[in-house]
Amino acid sequence: MKSASSADVDRAPRSASHTTDAAQAAGASPHTTAHIGIIAGSYFVASFAALGLPPYLTVILPGLGDDTGRWAGILYVVPTVFSAVGAPLWGRLADTFGRKRLLLRAQLGLTVAFLLAGWADSIGTFAVALILQGILGGTFAASNGYLAATLDGRALSQALSVMQGAARAALVFAPIVVGGLSPWISPHRQYAVLAVLPLSAALIIMFLPESRHGDQTRPERREAGTPLGEPLPDAVAPAAQTQGPSTPAPANQQVTGLAAPPLWSLYALECLFVFSTVISFPYLVSLVGQRLPGISPLMSGVLFALPHLCYLLTAMSLHGICHRHPRPGLTIGFAVLILGLGAHSVATGLAAFVVARLLLGIGLTLGLLCLAELASRCARGRAAGGLFGSLEFFSKSGAVLAGVAAALTNAYIGPAAPLLVGAAAATFTVAALIVLPPLVRRSPTRPSRLRWSR
Repeated sequence: MKSASSADVDRAPRSASHTTDAAQAAGASPHTTAHIGIIAGSYFVASFAALGLPPYLTVILPGLGDDTGRWAGILYVVPTVFSAVGAPLWGRLADTFGRKRLLLRAQLGLTVAFLLAGWADSIGTFAVALILQGILGGTFAASNGYLAATLDGRALSQALSVMQGAARAALVFAPIVVGGLSPWISPHRQYAVLAVLPLSAALIIMFLPESRHGDQTRPERREAGTPLGEPLPDAVAPAAQTQGPSTPAPANQQVTGLAAPPLWSLYALECLFVFSTVISFPYLVSLVGQRLPGISPLMSGVLFALPHLCYLLTAMSLHGICHRHPRPGLTIGFAVLILGLGAHSVATGLAAFVVARLLLGIGLTLGLLCLAELASRCARGRAAGGLFGSLEFFSKSGAVLAGVAAALTNAYIGPAAPLLVGAAAATFTVAALIVLPPLVRRSPTRPSRLRWSR
């Protein structure tokens, strides 16, 4: 979920220090490694308002005329929708005018949007600010684009892992910081205060070099008429040109014939997973305040962050299991989501909410890791750009549907209703995974050809 939702953000995390060492081992120079740290750090600080304030929309909106916060679910996903609309244009402009310039534009765009949101005096103006946040922002995609133009191969993979770690860390710490500041500065006005963070990030990025243009070092070319997402013919693999058509890849690049799901099932599972998790976000603070009168904003932020903290703490230890058994792991993940979402609806004390949030975190972790494994298997032999672009579309679609469903069910039933809808969607998915024919097909072991990403 690359939105304010959990659908915009999430694959396996790595700590910044661990990834920095790995990047150096992969051949990235210390100078380039420093750039990775600057880009990831800039994204982390710029994400505080974008990721930390949406959980408090139900607190912000009454001051803008929406006494019940019924628009929180819709506004929660507004930046996600318009980020998806604007991303292709900004990507083309980055290729034309330079990725550093467009990364600066994204940070400055967030600064303008946050200032407008912080001083908005009506829901209409606030909604315009969130639309501008989506259109003018896009710092995660812009940061990855800068890194992709600077690094290749393993060094790029490690850099993108650092970015995912920065995103997950922002989801953990930003709501807590916002809650801690709330007694002195309202969440609404914090938008204006936190605008200084993307502005500071832009000032730091100004001193970075421009990334190189073009893809001269990436020789893969797609044959005309080959649909996106379909396997590339062997003839276009660079290994076929450099190693011969029958030469296997080095030992560390062998593919072991692990099962891969049909693309339609991967897209459906991604959409359902994002829907089931993101629908619980917009009205959580409202539900906690209703069930636990007098709870501090700081504790509300801690409860919101618990599932993401669970992911950071457990993902590395669970990765091996999910790599070997992604389909059972995904089924268990959805089943734990059902328990966690259901526990929210009946929780009446702080301890019960902590247990519910931790269950949601375990389900979130298993789901993200197993979906990442299935996606990586689908990517073998296919055009990765087309596949992951389609996967992102379905992820954002799940986030948007979750926001709309959360707003409608909260308006007619209450803040616990979105959680029950999410549990129903997860139940449907578990039933489909159990009843339908296997969604993964075993393929024979075969070596993989070296293929450059574009």
